[in-house]
Amino acid sequence: MLSLFRKYKSVLFFILKFLGSYLVLVFLYNLYLKYGASTTYYPDIITHLVARQSEFLIAGFGYNASIEPSTIDPSMTLSIDGQILGRIVEGCNAVSVIILFIAFMISFFGGWRRTLLYSFAGMALIYTINIVRIALLTVGIHEYPAYSEVLHGTIFPAIIYGSVLLLWLGWVRSYQKTANAN
Repeated sequence: MLSLFRKYKSVLFFILKFLGSYLVLVFLYNLYLKYGASTTYYPDIITHLVARQSEFLIAGFGYNASIEPSTIDPSMTLSIDGQILGRIVEGCNAVSVIILFIAFMISFFGGWRRTLLYSFAGMALIYTINIVRIALLTVGIHEYPAYSEVLHGTIFPAIIYGSVLLLWLGWVRSYQKTANAN
């Protein structure tokens, strides 16, 4: 048993760092959701901001977009021409995806400066991709309502998670080059 532990020590250490950092970040995010309520920004500040920016982008595409606080659940409804096409809930704000990304970055730590720069750039990119994703999804549902299930359930989740995968692969490749240079 001890020989197996020694053999796979680096893999086990990676998994422990990943799970530990992921659980800490999820715990902190849940504290934010529980105690960071705002009367100005419904349902929470980040989700509200994502809804506003998605509305702005859709309007930039030339559509008459609007958002409203939902009366049914903690979300913002997103409409085009008065037709509600979706709800932006807390899970749509990309924070959980960013937490997953950051946990991986912590697990593959490559020095403070490099890791922080790549992490901040990755977080900004994931956030931006998410705004574009929501806007395109809303316009897609508006223009092609028959494909709403495929768009929402398959294509657009693949975009956000595929982006994270590409960021991770880029980091691992950069990490390997740095390790080989030393």
